[in-house]
Amino acid sequence: MLSDHLKIALPSTEELPCSDDTPVDNEDQNFLPNFLFFLLSSIWANRMDWYFGVDMAIYHTTGVNPRVPVVPDGFLSLGVERKKGGKSRRSYAVWEENEVVPMMTLEMVSHSPGGEYEEKMAIYAQLGVLYYVIYNPEFWRRDQHQPFEVYKLVNQEYELQIGEPYWMPEIGLGIGRYRGVFGGIHQELLFWYDEHYHRYWLPEEIAEQEKLRSEQEKLRAEQEKLRAEQLAEYLRSLGIDPDNLPNQ
Repeated sequence: MLSDHLKIALPSTEELPCSDDTPVDNEDQNFLPNFLFFLLSSIWANRMDWYFGVDMAIYHTTGVNPRVPVVPDGFLSLGVERKKGGKSRRSYAVWEENEVVPMMTLEMVSHSPGGEYEEKMAIYAQLGVLYYVIYNPEFWRRDQHQPFEVYKLVNQEYELQIGEPYWMPEIGLGIGRYRGVFGGIHQELLFWYDEHYHRYWLPEEIAEQEKLRSEQEKLRAEQEKLRAEQLAEYLRSLGIDPDNLPNQ
C-alpha cells in the first residue's frame, strides 16, 4: 500500500492521458474487447461493482514511473464503480480505485509483435493481474504459441492454464472462442461462459429464442383449439351435444 505522502504526490486522472495514442493495427483489437464489454453489460446489467475498459491506460505504481501506463486491449476490474462518481473514466489509476487492480487483462496480438508474451506479461505480473488472456488467431505459429491462451498468476508468475472455455472462479465467468454469425458475418469471436461452460447468449439471440418460444406456444394453442373443434364435430355426428356433456 502507498503511504499518504505518496498518494498526495500522485497525479490525478484528470491530468493524465487516457491512452498511449498507439493505434490498433487490426479491427479485432478494438472490436472484440468492445464485443465482450457489451455482452457483459447484458449479463451483469444489474451489477454496479465492475468495470471493463477498452484500450484504456492503466496507471500504477509498480513500474518505473506512475505517469507511464500500461494499455491492454481490454481489462476487467471487480469491486469498483461502473461509473466512477457517476461519470465516465478518462483512464484507470489504481490509486484512485482503492488500490483495486484489474482481475483480468486481454491482449490481441498485433501484426507487429507487441511484447504480449514478454514485456506486457511481466508488467501484468508485477501489477498483480490474476488472469492474463492472449488471443492470437493469426500469428500463433509465428510466435510459437496457441491461438488462445489463459495465464493465471501463481506465486507472482504466470502459468499457462488448460481447457477452453476456461472458467475463472474468482471472477465468476469463463472465457473462450466461438465461431458463429455476427452482423451477418461468419467469424470467430470471444465469448463469456457460465460455470457449466455454456456460452452466454447475445441479447438478439435471447430475443430470437423468446420469439421462437412465443410462436411455438401460439402454434400449440392453435393445434389444441383445432383438436377440440374436431372432437366437438365428431360428438355432434354421434348425436351428442359437446356443450352439454354429463358430469363425470
